[in-house]
Amino acid sequence: MPATGLFIETSPDISNADMITVAQRADALGYHSLWTGESWGRDVFTVLTMLACHTQSVHLGTGIATVFSRTPSLIAQSIASLDSISEGRAILGLGTSGRIVIENWHGLPYRKPLARTREYIEIIRQALAGEQVNHQGELFQLARFRMTARPVQKQVPIYLATLGPKNLELTGQLADGWLPTWVGRKQLPELKGQIADAASKAGRDIADITVAPYIMCYAADDPDELAEGEKRIRAHLAYYIGGMGDYYHALATRQGYAAEADATRQAWAEGDRAKAASALSDDMLNDIAVLGNSAQCRANLDDFRRAGVDMPILTPPRGASLPGVLRTLEALAPEESKQPATQADRT
Repeated sequence: MPATGLFIETSPDISNADMITVAQRADALGYHSLWTGESWGRDVFTVLTMLACHTQSVHLGTGIATVFSRTPSLIAQSIASLDSISEGRAILGLGTSGRIVIENWHGLPYRKPLARTREYIEIIRQALAGEQVNHQGELFQLARFRMTARPVQKQVPIYLATLGPKNLELTGQLADGWLPTWVGRKQLPELKGQIADAASKAGRDIADITVAPYIMCYAADDPDELAEGEKRIRAHLAYYIGGMGDYYHALATRQGYAAEADATRQAWAEGDRAKAASALSDDMLNDIAVLGNSAQCRANLDDFRRAGVDMPILTPPRGASLPGVLRTLEALAPEESKQPATQADRT
């Protein structure tokens, strides 16, 4: 049965109770994993621990824990603790976040992100294996400590959120999974090919690396609800492309949407959020996002799988209502695991 993940939004307007409701419904429907991230709001390990305590089978992924905000040793301790609490369901997603967040929120210089990520993986794997951690790297020098917190899993999977050529190479060399964000079906095969080449040179196989992109997704049969979903998706993407520095603007440009990216950023800088969202073309939206009725969304997800996706991580747009999120995850759940929704789920 093909695996499907689900991203759970943790913005301030979403209550803990609603997050638990979504998590439990995804668990009942047979989703492989729940993912959540952190920026300058709730922290990822606390949220996932809460969800672990209210679910039974679904895996729990950090999507992402940044390598700048915590030491590698602390991340190892945190993911081992989550794995213990969840009885072996933890997945560690790592990334560098962006310069704006790291320098202006965490107050740290955004230096050597590639080297830093490599050292984090090496240290974390040593610690999780129960080895004495002796590491003499460019950025970290550790000696003689052995972590006493033990994970349940023999090897906690480590996924990387990467897109640039050097980062894709690192993913192929070391990672168990790949977490790209807002990558369209047209470019996925090329990027996966870069990871496959790096894996082969490192004596690995691309089949051992789970391709798990975040895919903006909203399913609805009612035309008004569908229009609302498209509005939310456009606003969400415009926020990233127009308001989050150069990273997502560059990503859209590399995928062939330079005109849309430039227009979005210009409108955002002028304070016109509606114009920024409308600057995203239908072609770009259809390439990057999944939007439509249940059948259309399933067909679009199948297209992503044919393009090389192993496990799509469905990502409802920011601001989507709880009924809209539940409807989307029910519409796209693994068929073999579907269970009838309760009245509480529908309200």
